[in-house]
Amino acid sequence: MPAVLASAWALLAAAFLAALVLVPRLRRAGVVSGLFQDLVRYGKTKSGCGQCPGWLRLLQVPKRWFTHFYVVSVLWNGFLLIWLFQAEFLGGSLPSWIQHVHRALGRDSQSEDMGNEHFSALLVLLLLWLHSCRRLAECLWTSVFSNGVIHIVQYCFGLGYYIAVGSTVLCQVPTNVRNRKVVSLSHSVPFGDWFERVSCPHYFAELLIYVSMAITLEFHNVTWWCVVMYVLFNQALAAVLCHEFYQKNFSSYPKHRKAFIPFVF
Repeated sequence: MPAVLASAWALLAAAFLAALVLVPRLRRAGVVSGLFQDLVRYGKTKSGCGQCPGWLRLLQVPKRWFTHFYVVSVLWNGFLLIWLFQAEFLGGSLPSWIQHVHRALGRDSQSEDMGNEHFSALLVLLLLWLHSCRRLAECLWTSVFSNGVIHIVQYCFGLGYYIAVGSTVLCQVPTNVRNRKVVSLSHSVPFGDWFERVSCPHYFAELLIYVSMAITLEFHNVTWWCVVMYVLFNQALAAVLCHEFYQKNFSSYPKHRKAFIPFVF
């Protein structure tokens, strides 16, 4: 198992865990800088941070650019899926750059269970690609984007994330093989289904998707569980900030709702 990949994802997970734990405490202490707030918040959760300096506004892009993440993911992970399919079923070989990455990470090209590793990675890539297609369709035809913004660093990080996550799947393989009228763009309290239990069920569902991929890759795949931990802390931080937004702006917000995981957190 490539320790470098596992360590990189574990480091990202630790960074977001630190942000999740420290942001509320630092904010209460009044020591959270405007730049740090700008980096961890996006969209509606930026509204409670006051007016940011002009130079910071120059580094903001529209939140609707989230769509670009899924365009990149559909294209990139679609290419990876085609390469792996050819290697698995058509007798082709993986691109040379993948083999170089494998050697750099110390990945053994032989495996006692090579066929299962190929098929598991192929299935996970297919699930990731279908997930990206669904999110792209939501961005194009379902989501209604307001004038929210994200930091340019968050935007670049999101683009890189969907390239890295698909590449991580491929590195587990041995080398030899909108139809409604928009009434208002203002935010309101969501109700129904999972929203009755948590403020951000879509973040919780995102976590479940990655857990299901980890199960598909078998429970002992340490690298992918590090990816899952990163997704857990990343989505938990976003959910907490969103939950705080609802509580701050809606006095009648249901007290029983959790932020992220039903009945737990």
